[in-house]
Amino acid sequence: MKFLWRTIKFLISLFLIYTAFSVFVILFFRIIDPPVTAFINSKADAFMGLFSFSDVNQKSVKIQNVSKYAALAVIASEDQKFFEHFGFDFEQIEKAMKENEMKKNLKKKRVRGASTVSMQVAKNLFLFPGKNIMRKGIEAYYTLMLELLWSKERIIEVYLNVAEMGNGIYGIEAASKTYYGKPSIKLNPVEAATIIAILPNPEKRDPRRPSSYLVNRRDNILQQMNLIGGVGILKEDIDY
Repeated sequence: MKFLWRTIKFLISLFLIYTAFSVFVILFFRIIDPPVTAFINSKADAFMGLFSFSDVNQKSVKIQNVSKYAALAVIASEDQKFFEHFGFDFEQIEKAMKENEMKKNLKKKRVRGASTVSMQVAKNLFLFPGKNIMRKGIEAYYTLMLELLWSKERIIEVYLNVAEMGNGIYGIEAASKTYYGKPSIKLNPVEAATIIAILPNPEKRDPRRPSSYLVNRRDNILQQMNLIGGVGILKEDIDY
């Protein structure tokens, strides 16, 4: 019985230490831009690890230096209830589960995701690629912590700065300069929507040579940008 109690106390202590450390890291990144993410590191040279980023094109900028259309395109495409939920869009999760179950029965390989912007930031910053129950639990933990400790503005800002947007290209600033030769603040609605349209397979798509699929996806994002209210929906939560 004593051994069991000691084990429980040890696990509780371990959890509290981990929680304290993760809170410190998240609060630190609330102010300081992450120099690297777990996702970027997962694609680094296996032998060099953290020190091999010569092929990484990434630059963090304040959201005030990013076109409003880029933030709007992300919300319209990835997470239309971003300003309403607390990290999880349970309606979309339920829809995705039902749709994926149907696809499984039909033996279709492609499944639908229901990750919010907050969940994607949590995955990019702290988790390596993979799919299992434990990873999902850790993802949920970090998503809740981000929602508790960061503002919505900071969440969308970090998303725009670290999301993969091409082969070795991370963030809207690097993507804008690579694809259009200008800073992201100057992106117009079509350009912003085209960059966001390459997600979630940015390595296989190029905004400079859009396929018919990419054009259709871009046009759909532009339509959704208007339907959800345009850049006006950003004013309450983002200090532009």
